[in-house]
Amino acid sequence: MAHVPRVLIVDDEANLRKVLAATLEREGYEVAAVSDGEAAVSALEEDGADVVVTDLVMPRRDGLSLLRWVLANSPEVPVIVITAHGTIDSAVEALKLGAFDYITKPFEQAELKRAIDKATRTRQLGAARVVSDEKGRAQIIGQSEPIRRILERIDKVADSPSTVLINGESGTGKELVAHRLHDLSSRRDRPFIKVHLAALPNNLIESELFGYEKGAFTGAVTSKPGRFELADGGTLFLDEIDDVPAEIQIKLLRVLQEGEFERLGGLRTIRVDVRLVAATASDLEMKARDHKFREDLYYRLNVVPITLPPLRERASDIPLLVEHFLEKHNRRLKRAVRSLSPRCLELMAAYSWPGNIRELEHFMERLVIFAEGPTIEEDNLPQELRERVTPPPEGAGVPRAPEEAGGLRPGTPPMLREGASLKDLVREAGEAVERDVITRVLKETGGNVTQAADRLKISRKTLQTKMKDLGLRSAEERAGEESPAARG
Repeated sequence: MAHVPRVLIVDDEANLRKVLAATLEREGYEVAAVSDGEAAVSALEEDGADVVVTDLVMPRRDGLSLLRWVLANSPEVPVIVITAHGTIDSAVEALKLGAFDYITKPFEQAELKRAIDKATRTRQLGAARVVSDEKGRAQIIGQSEPIRRILERIDKVADSPSTVLINGESGTGKELVAHRLHDLSSRRDRPFIKVHLAALPNNLIESELFGYEKGAFTGAVTSKPGRFELADGGTLFLDEIDDVPAEIQIKLLRVLQEGEFERLGGLRTIRVDVRLVAATASDLEMKARDHKFREDLYYRLNVVPITLPPLRERASDIPLLVEHFLEKHNRRLKRAVRSLSPRCLELMAAYSWPGNIRELEHFMERLVIFAEGPTIEEDNLPQELRERVTPPPEGAGVPRAPEEAGGLRPGTPPMLREGASLKDLVREAGEAVERDVITRVLKETGGNVTQAADRLKISRKTLQTKMKDLGLRSAEERAGEESPAARG
């Protein structure tokens, strides 16, 4: 049976709650309605929700306070804010804090339904949950060479006004990169506005980006600024940029080149100062060559390209990500799972993770929910994962360096080694897992790098880089060293 989205309505006007609840129930939603933010917190703790719709001005706990609570405790739940004032300032404040969308009173019921539909589609697409470091900046977790190179690139371009195009498979963290670009820029105190274009019907994308005037279409009972206006002075993140219809691409190109546009149904030219960050999981260059995307727009977007590797190409980061998600879900679910066994980490490193980091996070949440003790063992892993993995040799992921060199005693789990930080231990364990998996596959393919790369589902170049970093040699290199010419 398909999941019926649950909407929580929070408003101190009893008549409005009653009307909205009846309307949304007729549209097929499950609805709960409460009168203030305190009651909303209790309802969320008890039954949860897929979308929260809240007024801003309420007794006991107002809408912004409720928004902060949701972001801290259930960040995957989109929050739509209702404001009676209709000012850009109140909308920007809510959006800057992390609201999904806003609507202004008076509004048509169809407008609220569109916003809720958009929120549920965005949640189904799995929007990123942004993690911040101790300075409040978006945190990208990992110490592998690909991640270090990406972080260096972000540092170099963050404060530039240049457009950035982020490429990467679904679930690799494109929104996190966009957040970090904003957080490290001089625009950090201005709005960060995001639009997941794949969640929008084509006929709504223009009004979402550029806004509309009253009467521009049926249901436009008030004027509403678009995302470019709301992001003025800050950063606008457009995810799934390849979903922009051809007829709107020319308007997008104009605002990138000239910084100006008109609202839908409007005549007044609006100027904005916006740094655009776009993202795609598609080969946008190929689409441009095939005339499925404007070539001039592609080049205008691709000023600074950043390509994110899939998780299978950065397996050494899995222990760090596991540590982070373990801590996060322990806190959120009020559990006390301390660790995964080394064997679990070995099997997880050997899995291809087609859903990337997003899949790993959901996987870790599931493990924490069903854990029966402080340590998750191999038997606790879902059967489907074990069936899709060629098991590495027992103990492959445990470093075997001599004790006098600061390594582990054979068979000692990394987390038990004395005199080292947890991050050092999980990094060592991750590197050991990556080394052992690559070594095993190279052995099975007779040292053939091309075949090994194909087995590992990474490019030959990526495998060669990892082998160089890990000090591993291919069959060709060994043959060269053993030849008479090499011996001199």
